[in-house]
Amino acid sequence: MDSYSIKTLDELKEFLYRAMQLEHATIPPYLTALYSIKPGVNQDATQVLRVIVVEEMLHLTIAANILNAIGGKPDLVRPDFVASYPAALPDGETDFKVSIQAFGREALATFLKIERPAQRPEHLVGKGLMHRKTPAGITALASHPRHEDLHFYSIGEFYSAIAEGIKYLEAEANEAGTTIFTGDRSRQITSEYYYSGGGELFPVTDLKSAQEALELIIEQGEGDGGGIYDDDDHELAHYYRFEELVKGRYYQKGDQPGQPTGPHLQVDWEGAYPIKENLKVGDILEGSELREAAIAFNTRYGEFLQLLTRAYNGQPNLLLEAVPMMFEFRNMILELIRNPLPGHPNKNGSPTYEIPGIKQPVVTRQAEVTA
Repeated sequence: MDSYSIKTLDELKEFLYRAMQLEHATIPPYLTALYSIKPGVNQDATQVLRVIVVEEMLHLTIAANILNAIGGKPDLVRPDFVASYPAALPDGETDFKVSIQAFGREALATFLKIERPAQRPEHLVGKGLMHRKTPAGITALASHPRHEDLHFYSIGEFYSAIAEGIKYLEAEANEAGTTIFTGDRSRQITSEYYYSGGGELFPVTDLKSAQEALELIIEQGEGDGGGIYDDDDHELAHYYRFEELVKGRYYQKGDQPGQPTGPHLQVDWEGAYPIKENLKVGDILEGSELREAAIAFNTRYGEFLQLLTRAYNGQPNLLLEAVPMMFEFRNMILELIRNPLPGHPNKNGSPTYEIPGIKQPVVTRQAEVTA
């Protein structure tokens, strides 16, 4: 094992916490883009985003299952859990910026980067983690817990490190006649508490089920073994669903990556409200109804995270309330994105995802991530 591999159970728990943080960090951008679409247009994009948001919640829950399986405690109200946007995700030798923004070409380009398969070029094979310093105020997702300036080449590589860590620690425990899978099995979330057409939720109780759970997360995002579908060969991976929108054509059976040959689909790239990117409550006029609406949304979102935390810590039935709540955010978000933002010509409001009671990093306005 190299010096950056997972060597202790506590370190594995921290990696899995960061996996939960990573999966959650995709939900606010996808959810905001979804509800920024104007009524009556972009029905295909609306359906794609809605399905993918549900599946990202599935991935978040899977990561919680694995953490619970090894005796960890999922905590979505920890001060650093919610990303401060723009956040940074690994993109090979650099990072890219993940923003809260309206649906459009720029948002789709970001979504493709989030989900895309990534393999190291030949000159970087075996070179270890990527060294780069994240600007102040930027949440660096999928970085190494012990080495904040060391980043994995891709999200897939981050998950591979977790898979290897589980395998190593379980083998070490087996040699001593024990196991790392000592968690309370009643905390496992199964499909009876969460329905998603894109995958089944199963209890994680051993090495085999943990590996299958991680594979499901990876394959739903980037496809199975370089193909456009997940391992069941019937659901398009997230990357290729977004690519359909960019290329304006559906994939069909037998198509190769990057070459959809199915029916055309229409995308109205101007069919979204012009929200201000990465808006903060402090940017909104004090005392205005828009500011009050932003604060009310953040409070409700904080309650959503509290509900999820309880669901993942022994009250799985609460998940039946949490998923519908995510789509109840629609009206609160629309109240923000349909209204002009005072002092910012031609820009509308937006949810800010600054959660009360959860300390957010100080955001430097000029801080950018090199794309």
